[in-house]
Amino acid sequence: YTGSFVVKSAMQLAPLLFVRPGELRHAEWSEIDFDQAEWVIPANKMKMRIEHLVPLSNQALEILKKLHPLTSNSKYVFPSSRSINRPMSDNAILSALRRLDYSQDEMTGHGFRAIARTLLDEQLGFRVDWIEHQLAHAVKDPNGRAYNRTSFKKQRVEMMHAWSDYLEGLMS
Repeated sequence: YTGSFVVKSAMQLAPLLFVRPGELRHAEWSEIDFDQAEWVIPANKMKMRIEHLVPLSNQALEILKKLHPLTSNSKYVFPSSRSINRPMSDNAILSALRRLDYSQDEMTGHGFRAIARTLLDEQLGFRVDWIEHQLAHAVKDPNGRAYNRTSFKKQRVEMMHAWSDYLEGLMS
């Protein structure tokens, strides 16, 4: 992708983090903790209205650290090209995918989530409940409760690092 560095960075992070496109676009620097290597998305930005932890792999941190000097004058990690007071357009990632010759039937911004869900299970062998937690989906526990409050933080940190390493391996 040869467009703006901000959109390119979002395109690089989308498959690594596999959050919903709107969550990525609305990411704020105040939510990113470089020292703890995590992004905490507030409940009011989440579909399920529950705060969500996204462990940041070394690869994700590297992208964010390169982007920070360019966009830290905005509260948004990915500010709009028209105004630093607004997040990047919801069409920016879709437009970038189209410029890369992906049709709407082949790939969407949300498609990174489906790819991660499938490959983390089928190729890397991670537990489905860990993957579902990372996708911020409602997960039933063995007793049938709608939300399992276990966070699996340690396992998800390991999973996100393995996932980023896997994707990096595909590129080399």
